[in-house]
Amino acid sequence: MTGPSESPFFRRRLIVRTAPLFLLPLFCGVSLDSVMSNDPVSTGSAVELSADNPFAKPSPLLYQSPQFDRIREEHFRPAFLEGMRLQLLEMDAITAQSELATFGNTIVAIENSGALLTRVRNVFSNLTSSHKNDALQKIETELAPLQAAHSDNILLNKTLFSRVDALWNQRAELKLTTEQSEVLKQHYESFVRAGARLTDAQQTRIRAMNEEISKLETQFEENLLALTKERVVVVDSVSELDGLSAGDIAAAAEAAKERGLEDKYVLEITNTTRVPQLASLNNRELRKRLWEASAERGLGRSGGLDNRPLILQLAKLRAERAKLLGYGSHSAFKLQNQMAQTPAAAQKMLTDLVPGVVARVRQEAKDLEDVIRASGAGHELAPWDWEYYAEKLRKTRFEVDESLVKPFFELDSVLKNGVFYTMNRLHGVEFRERTDLPVFHPDVRVFDVLEKDGAQIGLFFFDPFRRETKRGGAWMSSFVDQSGLLKEHPVVVNTLNIPRPAAGEPALVSFDNVTTLFHEMGHGLHGLFSNVTYPSVAGTNTPRDFVEFPSTFQEDWAIQPEILANYARHYKTGEAIPKELLDKVVKASRFNQGFDTLEYLSAAILDLEWHSLAPDQVPSDVEAFEAATLKKYGIDIAAVPPRYRSAYFAHIWSGGYSSSYYAYIWSEVLAADAFAHMIATGGCTAENGARFRAEVLSRGNSRDPMESYKAFRGSAPTVDGLLIRRGLK
Repeated sequence: MTGPSESPFFRRRLIVRTAPLFLLPLFCGVSLDSVMSNDPVSTGSAVELSADNPFAKPSPLLYQSPQFDRIREEHFRPAFLEGMRLQLLEMDAITAQSELATFGNTIVAIENSGALLTRVRNVFSNLTSSHKNDALQKIETELAPLQAAHSDNILLNKTLFSRVDALWNQRAELKLTTEQSEVLKQHYESFVRAGARLTDAQQTRIRAMNEEISKLETQFEENLLALTKERVVVVDSVSELDGLSAGDIAAAAEAAKERGLEDKYVLEITNTTRVPQLASLNNRELRKRLWEASAERGLGRSGGLDNRPLILQLAKLRAERAKLLGYGSHSAFKLQNQMAQTPAAAQKMLTDLVPGVVARVRQEAKDLEDVIRASGAGHELAPWDWEYYAEKLRKTRFEVDESLVKPFFELDSVLKNGVFYTMNRLHGVEFRERTDLPVFHPDVRVFDVLEKDGAQIGLFFFDPFRRETKRGGAWMSSFVDQSGLLKEHPVVVNTLNIPRPAAGEPALVSFDNVTTLFHEMGHGLHGLFSNVTYPSVAGTNTPRDFVEFPSTFQEDWAIQPEILANYARHYKTGEAIPKELLDKVVKASRFNQGFDTLEYLSAAILDLEWHSLAPDQVPSDVEAFEAATLKKYGIDIAAVPPRYRSAYFAHIWSGGYSSSYYAYIWSEVLAADAFAHMIATGGCTAENGARFRAEVLSRGNSRDPMESYKAFRGSAPTVDGLLIRRGLK
């Protein structure tokens, strides 16, 4: 996330596909006075942590898998407080040393700190994303600012920084390994970027801003969860649902029943502007209602939740903080240590794509208008029409009917015969399900991850289905990060939001969800295959514009014929998907790419524009600013709104992608180029997989990410693969 949370101390490993939130660990149960004192490393007072608290000691389960059968809400508060207190004591011990700073007595000591805090944080932050209840929300809401206070107490500690600074200044003489050099660099930059060089008065102001930003980000996140409930669309008659599959109608009836709405149907919005049912509903008025429920959320319509004041406050505070730290904007601050390095570089990559993408969109729009006229309708193409008529055109052009395709994509087959099968062919690993470890929800499944020789790498948790207690999107996170220093094995979790089938029905998934499964496994492998010494550079702890590369890379295996043939089988008969239908699915997967790319570019440009403002440039009207930005860059096409509008753009307001939403397409350039290279050198082979694992997946951030890429690929990437991947060339 922003500011201090970028530090290796507090980095939250949460990789998300459609709603990427790198959520902060949130702390609870103590007044700010006990943490934010005049002493920058105030340890507060001891907190009684009972021996039966499951966080008091490392979990005795395999690889410290959390004891979910014992963990209760009341365990978090004392564990957080004691964890913070102990970590501050560990910082005191480092600064109290009479010996000059060494890498071992300072940097390694920092890397070893915070064990209790890490244990409780990893479980808490996962639960508040995946299975939040009122008790967890209260903890998160009331005391979120203590995260900022705790990190500031470390990163603004001048005595501690003086030791890190001394090591940085003599780094050339320290004879460090490549990984140690990277770890030292990250710690040094974390202190400086947090404000370690500022005056006492400036640091006081930074603390106050961090506290307020933390409160606002937490409130925004909670509002989003509330909005998914507030903005549901209630349908009175099944006749209005004409066009939906029997399974979708049954799910809508079940969703209504769960809300006490007998004989009605409920359609839920997703995290993005578009909603899947828009492609199928024949009732245009209902399509409009559903689109408006999604696209107008967070605007305070009809007395609902209004996120606009939060957005304006966050934009202003982030801009003010960046200015105090010596940067021209929040974007300049955020991108300094990313691959792009500057907002101009990120903006150029996006805007260079605009002319070609807009031209494609205009052609796609013309094609859809022809379909509308051919159907006898006289209305113009509206945003709630695009996917509906695009699906009709897709069926006509490629003769692909989603209702005929889904039966070949049963969830368990996609997971085991698709994703796991591919990972076995590439990397020789086996996923073996087990049922003896406790989980946090009945939907969750656990798998041992084993090498070819039977040696165990770690544990993989899988949480596939949508529920009201889970935020939108799909993501990877971890309960335990790999570390040679701490002798810890990875325990990772992939979380998705696949619609839950009605009772007794199979879980048939869309092809988009198929690629999401492959994508998230890419993140999962990044965590599972990590092979570094220091936890701060393990797994997915990489720059934002690199972290999506290993995951996006894995997506394209989903459409390779030899992979598809193994998992795309009819859930009733076991019949392999017919080659003719398979060919159509593959071709259709690149259909409508102008629309897909433009809605993404619009959101990415909007993100950079919000965060390139100086404090006195922050507007008063969110919607007017958004409209002006789209017009400024020539992307104001009414039928293709941004994938996320400002009022519900979780990535940038409550997540860690402020100024970094561009990272998805930046990473896609790497992914497309790398995949093309792998196909050219033999495809899905053990040799290719071993090289990718050794040079990319195992390295984390232990060396410069571009060096890792070049070590695998042999050269820097070009954009050709991306244009081909998106069907734009």
